[in-house]
Amino acid sequence: MTEREIERRIAAIKRALSALGPLRPGSLSRQYNVCGSLQCRCKADPAQRHGPYYQLSYTHQRKSSSEFVREPDLPEVQRQLDTHARLRALVEEWIGLGIQQARLRREARKSSARATNSRKSGSRRDTTGSH
Repeated sequence: MTEREIERRIAAIKRALSALGPLRPGSLSRQYNVCGSLQCRCKADPAQRHGPYYQLSYTHQRKSSSEFVREPDLPEVQRQLDTHARLRALVEEWIGLGIQQARLRREARKSSARATNSRKSGSRRDTTGSH
């Protein structure tokens, strides 16, 4: 990619980031439980466990957390998780483009310096006084 193409893509990423809606990190899991009641069906038959229960697990500011999610809230929570994944993908792409852009700029400076040094060395005159 050229530097101009990189700049255009970074601008598009910034627009996409500003358009993101509600988000949250984490992952959802479906769980089934065995209760503490000795006469409950879940004790006799593992297929009769209680549930499903949905749990959201995430880490934020180096602190792990989890919370239960009610079934009616699952679609919204999943949208928020998808939006967070989109955020991460866009940021990773932006970082990669920034690295690529820095390399292109460094190479351009090196090429420019070589060209300048080449012109200077080609136009030097004999300054020793001998003709």
